[in-house]
Amino acid sequence: MKKVVCIHLYNDFSGSPLVLSTAIKGLLKKGNEVALLTSGSEGFLSNLETENITIPYEFQANKFLRLLALLYNQYLVFCEILKFRKEDVVIYINTLLPFGAALAGKLTGKKVIYHIHETSIRPLLLKWMLKFIVSITAKQVIYVSKYLMDKERIRWTKGKVIYNALSKDFVEKANQFVEKNIKKEHPFTVLMLCSLKKYKGVDQFVALAKRLPAYRFELVLNATSAEINDYFESLDLPENLIIFPKQSNVHWFYERAHLVLNLSDPNQWVETFGMTLLEAMTYGIPVIAPTVGGPIEIVKHGENGFTFNFNHLGKISDAIKKLAQNKSFHQQLSLNAINRTHTFKELSFINAFSKAI
Repeated sequence: MKKVVCIHLYNDFSGSPLVLSTAIKGLLKKGNEVALLTSGSEGFLSNLETENITIPYEFQANKFLRLLALLYNQYLVFCEILKFRKEDVVIYINTLLPFGAALAGKLTGKKVIYHIHETSIRPLLLKWMLKFIVSITAKQVIYVSKYLMDKERIRWTKGKVIYNALSKDFVEKANQFVEKNIKKEHPFTVLMLCSLKKYKGVDQFVALAKRLPAYRFELVLNATSAEINDYFESLDLPENLIIFPKQSNVHWFYERAHLVLNLSDPNQWVETFGMTLLEAMTYGIPVIAPTVGGPIEIVKHGENGFTFNFNHLGKISDAIKKLAQNKSFHQQLSLNAINRTHTFKELSFINAFSKAI
């Protein structure tokens, strides 16, 4: 068995720490020892049975301050990784950002593995620097989708696609709900879970709610109530839209949703996988996803959901109305969604991940 040192910049309730938490639990089940370096914030990486090392990091709205915070954080990470120089460890880096761990791992002769989730990093100079560090330090790079490997393949490194998977606990809860065959309350409920960013399609979701007042719209944002109030302060929100702050448990949202959306703007942020889409489909919920990126490897247009450009609100509205008004069509897409999720099993993910380690 190996000792694996996992590094993630910022712990929260977004997709990349969720995937890392599944990977860590899998490593622990297989008898590996795991040390985790991440921020002290609450998220999916909290309360894991690991050796925990807190590296302070807070997101800064100002770009210059954000860069300084990243550099300081990576200096601390670099120093912490050096402490493992006399141990036989594998350095596992989640996302492109924790470059300090890669440099320290290379310096001490450790095996460095990157798990890359994203492509939309700005400025481009920072992205180039991070990819260059990967190319000179990593023994292997794991990509979350074929799209990402094709788009961001790192030179001089071994690359492998390992699709994300949901935890066994999540799947079991979803299966229990689906097996009960509970009829969801009306009105027809449209759900989106995302970060509080314009490029995530937040404004488009609000516009859809205004277009379709007969349906209920729920928006779950990875943000505090204060941040949400600041963002929407000057906007006129429709009565059929309910906005929720960050949540540690999203099951009850899926339990009453009829449709889940991902409205990311590919000009600013290309989705490389789409964990909320997979979560929704596990609950038998059809989805609407972007037309580019990793989601098209999950969503089949007209079979388990739809793919539309985030700005084509007329087409999206028509699809919502069709699903709401045609129960048999919705049921067929629901069954297809559940069947599609069988490709993304936790055991397959853990086995592939453990083999890479």
